[in-house]
Amino acid sequence: MKESYGHALMMPRSVILDPAATVHTPEWLFLSTGIRAVDHAVEDICSINPQPLSDGTSIHALRLLGRGLLAVKADPGDLAARLDCQLGAWMSIMGSQNGVTKGASHGIGHVLGGTADVPHGYTSCVMLPHVLRFNAGVNAERQAWVSEALGKPGVAAADAVAALIAALGLPATLRDVGVTADLLDRIAEEARHDRWVHTNPRKIDG
Repeated sequence: MKESYGHALMMPRSVILDPAATVHTPEWLFLSTGIRAVDHAVEDICSINPQPLSDGTSIHALRLLGRGLLAVKADPGDLAARLDCQLGAWMSIMGSQNGVTKGASHGIGHVLGGTADVPHGYTSCVMLPHVLRFNAGVNAERQAWVSEALGKPGVAAADAVAALIAALGLPATLRDVGVTADLLDRIAEEARHDRWVHTNPRKIDG
């Protein structure tokens, strides 16, 4: 089970972003949680109730994360790239602070973590491209913003995100993260009750 909590007193007055502090973070964790931030930004851009503020911050977040994650993969000691990733992750959550609803990548991801012990970042790696492909018929114009922000104008957003995940050497399928066939019915049933599945841009029935 995954539970979320929120309160005004949980909000920090100041945030210090020090890229040197991330050097000892395991590579898989740094890169996969970077894709989680990509997921935040993408699902805010493609939300059924987007906001102008989060559109701007999410697009810039994708630019920072798209280049920053690849640079960190190539050179783990690149502190400027690590700072780009930190700034991108920070900007990617502005929609969450302004009531922008997410979609099925987040919703199903919650269930994958709670039922199959899939790490938080990996859930985005294995869900986001497929959810984008599923939703493309209803928000293609906004998905084009995603592709452009990731430096791949004219490419389907699902393919642009999948290419980034592959370039980072991260998992791409449920099998890759140890989800077995016997869990699929349970995952599908529990996902039906997640709030973000109900706000997915393309209605999910069943």
